[in-house]
Amino acid sequence: MEIRNYKDLKVAETPHKINACKLYDKDPAQIMHLHLKAGESLKEHITPVDVAIYILEGTPTILVGEKKIVVKKDDIVESPRNIVHCIYNESDKDVRVLVMKLPRPTTKTIIV
Repeated sequence: MEIRNYKDLKVAETPHKINACKLYDKDPAQIMHLHLKAGESLKEHITPVDVAIYILEGTPTILVGEKKIVVKKDDIVESPRNIVHCIYNESDKDVRVLVMKLPRPTTKTIIV
């Protein structure tokens, strides 16, 4: 058994320049914990695998394709592979999400 807490992990280098920690990174999947402070966001990007975004805290705005909506704690948002998506924190409170890439990507994400 392996147990990890995002607070104990090193912040991962990402092109988004936000607080991101790899909780799980093996062949079947990759799970990232993202912490976005008020006003922070990812860069719009395209991932070569399906992505599921689970909201742990806050009310982020999620873009998938051309649809952009505000979601809340305990929502899960699915984004199919090869489509533009993004997470924005347009609120004045912190946002924390789990981003699950299924399966683990073997090619790079494209920043748009």
